[in-house]
Amino acid sequence: MKRTVLAIIAIFSIFAHSVSAQNNIPPDADVSIKFYDRTMYYPGEVESNPVYIHVTVANNGSDTLRFKLADDRMFSIDFSVFNVRNSRLSDTEALTRKRTTNRTVYFREISLEPGESYSFVENLKHYVQIDNPSVYYVEMNFYPELYRNKTNYVSSNRLSLEIRPSPSAAASTAIPVQASSAAVLRPEEIGPDKVVEQTIIARQKSLWDQFFLYINLEEILKRDPSRSRRYNNVSADERERMIASYKADLMQQRIDHDIVAIPSRFEIETTMYSKTDGSVKVLEWFNNNTFTEKKRYTYYVRQRDGIWEIYDYTVDNLGTE
Repeated sequence: MKRTVLAIIAIFSIFAHSVSAQNNIPPDADVSIKFYDRTMYYPGEVESNPVYIHVTVANNGSDTLRFKLADDRMFSIDFSVFNVRNSRLSDTEALTRKRTTNRTVYFREISLEPGESYSFVENLKHYVQIDNPSVYYVEMNFYPELYRNKTNYVSSNRLSLEIRPSPSAAASTAIPVQASSAAVLRPEEIGPDKVVEQTIIARQKSLWDQFFLYINLEEILKRDPSRSRRYNNVSADERERMIASYKADLMQQRIDHDIVAIPSRFEIETTMYSKTDGSVKVLEWFNNNTFTEKKRYTYYVRQRDGIWEIYDYTVDNLGTE
């Protein structure tokens, strides 16, 4: 009887040791994530529009914290991104390929004394395919014994990530291209006055893709209080549809006639700006049958990642000539 009891105890001890080995999570390890440079994020474009996540591993205990950190972070961390329906986005092909191919994983042993922390930055788009504008939730698992031991991990906090419709396409399903060369249009790092000048010239020539290139349609749409309230209360998919419909209405000149009015000529009056925002005043003349109207447009601009965009405007009537 005594032998039977001892055998049962031994079995339970071995089982407990096995479970403990599989879930050897450092009790004092705290893992947190935040956006490294919070800005506007758009789908795709892994390198030109990254989503940088700042990762911190901290020792909140009283003993030394030790863990392994792979030189290729894909073998130390894993991101999970969920949409509003709680469906998980797919991993990138590069991530899947790395983890399913036999290879040597180089790593370092990191030791943190009480109160110390270790941080690094990763591009979320290297891990997860983000192809559509929406609101997502981001979480991360940290594997102190590398990814091969997937049952041993520490989870981070959760971030809310908003992916906006691509500004280069102005929320359109068609990619804007230059008519002459068929080259894909991309915003350039030019000054606010040049941004306004190119936008007006594009309107004079009815080049709609170029006209919308530097205009933040979302902000212009929200200038109207009723549209703004509706926009703020709908889902991400409905917002995308609202922007697409708003763009189509502008092209048909059904709404917001001032922003799409075609001047016969124009003259940039003054340009004032700081590192992040500014304004450009422009005199514009509009020919009617018997007279010419003169107006002063003030375009308000904002800089994001080196690109200036028009997000608001006002118009002053200066009479006729």
